[in-house]
Amino acid sequence: MKSYVVMLFHTTSNAIRTEKLLKTEGFVVKLIPTPRQFSSDCGVALRFEAEEADSILSQVSAARIEYSSTKPLT
Repeated sequence: MKSYVVMLFHTTSNAIRTEKLLKTEGFVVKLIPTPRQFSSDCGVALRFEAEEADSILSQVSAARIEYSSTKPLT
């Protein structure tokens, strides 16, 4: 079974910008409604496989896109 991580954002525009960047770089990501168990300013979160987390965080940091946190999705 695959493990997933969600990235939470302060704004929807940053979530969409991150999705576009990562898909362009070849990552498999999906915008999802923010899970209820996570508090967020934005109603949209980005889901991706846990094994890709380090690479994805590097890409997002290099692009200087702000996000609030990442959480494991269980």
